[in-house]
Amino acid sequence: MQDIVNYFSQRFDKKKFDYKKPFTKTRYIILAITIIVFLSGSVITLNLLDPYSNFGRILSNIFQPIAVGINNTIAITLENFNIYSIYPVEFRGISLFSLLFSVSVFILVAWMSYKYGRLYCNTVCPVGTFLGFLSRYSIFQIAIDEPNCKGCGVCEKVCKANCIDTENKFIDFERCISCYNCFTVCPTAGIDYNFRYSKKKKEVEPVIDIEKRDFFVKSAVYLIGANTLLKAQDKIEVYKENDIPVIREHAVSPPGSISIDNFTDKCTACHFCVAACPTHVIQPAFLEYGLLGIMQPRMDYIKGFCNYDCVICGDVCPSGAILPVKEEPKKLIQLGVAKFIKDNCIVYTQKTDCGACAEHCPTKAVRMVLDPEVNKNAPKIDEEICVGCGACEYACPTIPYKAIYVKSNPVHLAAKKPKEEELEQPDLEEDFPF
Repeated sequence: MQDIVNYFSQRFDKKKFDYKKPFTKTRYIILAITIIVFLSGSVITLNLLDPYSNFGRILSNIFQPIAVGINNTIAITLENFNIYSIYPVEFRGISLFSLLFSVSVFILVAWMSYKYGRLYCNTVCPVGTFLGFLSRYSIFQIAIDEPNCKGCGVCEKVCKANCIDTENKFIDFERCISCYNCFTVCPTAGIDYNFRYSKKKKEVEPVIDIEKRDFFVKSAVYLIGANTLLKAQDKIEVYKENDIPVIREHAVSPPGSISIDNFTDKCTACHFCVAACPTHVIQPAFLEYGLLGIMQPRMDYIKGFCNYDCVICGDVCPSGAILPVKEEPKKLIQLGVAKFIKDNCIVYTQKTDCGACAEHCPTKAVRMVLDPEVNKNAPKIDEEICVGCGACEYACPTIPYKAIYVKSNPVHLAAKKPKEEELEQPDLEEDFPF
């Protein structure tokens, strides 16, 4: 992205780079703060500044909605000609705070790139500073070959890291990103790539990280076309509002995260799981994990529910915050347990038959049992086989508060396996929840 911005700055603004002294104190202060906060048990500074996480948020919060909008516009247009090769993709909105933060970072990095090349990388970004520190001791380094260098300054003008000082024939390799633009433009072979140390060392063949490539492929597949669409809900008519709010002591963390503490310690808020989740149940948190867990994903059962046999979030998570699990073990991970608020349920407030929660519980942990008090079937919960998928909460039609909700397990537990004949996957091909 920075290279694209640099291209336009040079093409339209005729922008040329030159050597600038490094903001050494500033960048090492930012790095020190990041390390101190990390050692104190929080990843908040990494969440906010890490380029990988910001890249994920920019894709998920800015470009994914644009891509969905373009896709849906094309799909609706083609439907008028009875062409259905492209289908509309459901989009349930994004977190306003995450959107504003992503837009702010995008604008900041773009502006820095346009005006100052790689200023974000070698000054603001703690990862860039840390890698630059390691580059001090790199075995191979780019250097100016003084006998061949004529001091023309062409290399300095194309150095987007602002690290070539032709006057003093010096390259600040701590900021150099090894783009090799200087090699391309040098007319006299005045730039060389040498061993830093006099003692030659055996050259090692580069190792290709297949797993990292595989992750990017999976991310692209899920981001573009992995969404299984849900039909529009035909809800029961609710004409009485309830007044007992749903208060969760803890947010619900995604399956495979083991516990809230483990998840918040390792999550970098890259939002790849948010973008990949087919039912949109994984959403960015605001203060649900506390101030230090801002923008880390949580299970939002108002937006959706966790598919009983879906393991996509663990497959795309790059940081180990959500570990990959197989389908069968995942079906017994208990994220939380369903809790019933009797005074919010329309069976009691409106004396109306419902059963939406039981209808869509995949393990039948929620059943409808006759209550003599109202002479109607009311929900009854078997917490031992409940996995906390949130299908009951998502389907519940009551307003403004749900009559059934998932209470989080701060440490994920193992649910008991329901009887085989009781297993049932919600039918998403029919209108939901009825």
